[in-house]
Amino acid sequence: MEFFDENLPKNGDTVVVGLSGGVDSTLTALLLQKKGCKVIGVTMSLWDGRVPENLGDKVLKPSCYSPSEVTNIEECAKFCKENNIEYHVVDVKKEYNDCVLEYFKAEYRSGRTPNPCNVCNRKIKWQMLLNMFDEFNADYVATGHYARIDKLDNGRYAIRNSVTANKDQTYALYNLTQEQLEKTIMPVGEYTKDEIRNIAEKIGLCVASKPDS
Repeated sequence: MEFFDENLPKNGDTVVVGLSGGVDSTLTALLLQKKGCKVIGVTMSLWDGRVPENLGDKVLKPSCYSPSEVTNIEECAKFCKENNIEYHVVDVKKEYNDCVLEYFKAEYRSGRTPNPCNVCNRKIKWQMLLNMFDEFNADYVATGHYARIDKLDNGRYAIRNSVTANKDQTYALYNLTQEQLEKTIMPVGEYTKDEIRNIAEKIGLCVASKPDS
């Protein structure tokens, strides 16, 4: 199965890939490498070690901001080492607290429903990716989001739904800037989750059956 447009990216391109430890971003990195790209993996470090008070016997569910971050980073580092991929962890705890957590609390206190992923993607995640893009003189940044990007006839870029409504993530990406969209590729947006897992299983990716966060 062809994973993405054979012309995007090209053999030899440098691609900074945002890695979360899940099957979508991990497979993105591996197949970009197999396509002949120089892949640089990068993970955001968000969790500051705090846990809710009075948690009792409850266990925190895996999420981007939780103790599961530690395991995810370890798995990403192991994957990159095994596949000769340069790997970086970027500490954005302060930025995440200031831009996302404080926003989240303020919106709830004002009686509104916040969208923390939307704010995080534009102000934290893509800012980090583009910083790495500049640092390594990369050709693209890539993520494992279920969405697609179109270049319109007028030269502008637009976010477009993925092929699967069940996993579509455009709701969290709709306010990315033109600069961010221009430099981004989202290969998994062309496939369903089942197809992605099947590809991962066929090539023996260890996170092929890892549950979604």
